[in-house]
This record gives sequence, structure tokens and C-alpha cells, in this order.
Amino acid sequence: MTELEILYQSEDEYGPLLVLDDKHMRVLSFGDNDEQSKLLKAEPHLPQHTYVQAMLLVLLFIKPKRVIILGLGGGGLIHALRHYDTGIKVTAVELRAQVIDIAKRFFQLPIGKKLTLIHQDAAEFLAQADHKKADVIFADIYGADGVDESQLSEDFIKNASAMIKADGFLVLNCWKEHSQNRALLELLQTYFCEVRACLTGGGNWVVFASKSKRDISGSGMRAKAHGLSQQLDFTLSRSLTRFDYWV
Repeated sequence: MTELEILYQSEDEYGPLLVLDDKHMRVLSFGDNDEQSKLLKAEPHLPQHTYVQAMLLVLLFIKPKRVIILGLGGGGLIHALRHYDTGIKVTAVELRAQVIDIAKRFFQLPIGKKLTLIHQDAAEFLAQADHKKADVIFADIYGADGVDESQLSEDFIKNASAMIKADGFLVLNCWKEHSQNRALLELLQTYFCEVRACLTGGGNWVVFASKSKRDISGSGMRAKAHGLSQQLDFTLSRSLTRFDYWV
């Protein structure tokens, strides 16, 4: 991005919050050289970060009716899911009240009856278990310093599993170094049936833990990815080449 303009600047107990803008893009930042969310203003449904694109690979396996998103950011996942299917019921849980306000004000968040916004710590939300079970839980809990470690804890994964339907998925956005985290893999294998992952070009390790077995060939997946790419309006092929079982 060039000629960045600061549209909004504030701070809360967790640190700074900035909304940056040029003619085409809008960025939510939690600090220097930090991009939490990036929105193409003319086409907000097109994910600008490779990790968001990768997280949507879960749609190869399931057509969700209800999803939970832990960590709202600028709402990039919500925009993509809305474009894919306007009927999906989305609950987004966000720790920082100002982030919710910013997403509404600056990031074209598609407010409506099928979107529920909850201002709460994600781990507390899962522990309370006071929500209908979801087909998919997307966990993307990041601060300026990276992934929130609570997202990798046994309580978090156990409680997330309990809130996912019998054929559902947990999708975790992690860092590349987490691909070497055998304890995390063993935790996921304890509470889920299968674990896949995708290493993105941006250095994220996106994990897909499913509650039931999914038998699909490589050619079958490529064929589904072609159709899904048309529905989402961007190509999944780059993410798919880096997608496999995590063993």
C-alpha cells in the first residue's frame, strides 16, 4: 500500500488500534508493521491475506449452516462466507469492544439477523458452552505479537470440540513454527478424528481438525476446489497445493 492515511487511531487496555487507508485498501492494525485485517473496498468478499483464503478450504468438506468465528478483526472471513452463502448463521466473538465498533464503521461489516456479535474473551465463551453447536469454529485470535497462546491450550481445544457438531470442523490459524508443535497435534488428535493443515505463502499454519472421517481423493478435491473457487470468486489452487494431513 502507498500513501497511507490514518483514518482512525485509538488505544485500549490491550494496545493501539489503527485504521489505515489508501484509495483501494483498508487495513486494521494493532501496532507498527502489523496487519490484522485488509479489505479491498470495492470487493470486500475477496480475502487479501493468504491465511483467510486457506481457512476457507474447510468448505471443500462441509456446507455449514452455522459457524462461530473467534477473533473478529475487520470481518474478512464474514465477508467471504456471506458471498459464498447468505444463509449461514454467523456468531463472531471479539475481546476488544473497539474492534467491533471499527469493523462496523470502517470495514463494511454485513450487519443483519444472521450475524451475532459478542464482546467476550473467546476462551470464556467456549468454557460457558452457552451457544448452539456449530458446523465450523474458526479460531483466529491474534494480537500485535502474534497468536494468542490460549488458542493452543487443551481447555480451548476441548471446549471447542464440545461446541462443534458431530461432522463439524475446528479451523485454527497458527504460525509456521506451530507445524513442529507435536503437543498441539496430539491434543487435536485426542479430541478430533482427523487433522489436516495448510502452510500458506504468508507463513501461517492453518489447521483443520474434523470430528468425522472425510474420504476424498486428490482429484476429487481438485474438482471440488474448482467449483468452490467460482463460488468464492478467487482461486483456491495455491492453498490446495500446500494442504495435506498433519502427521
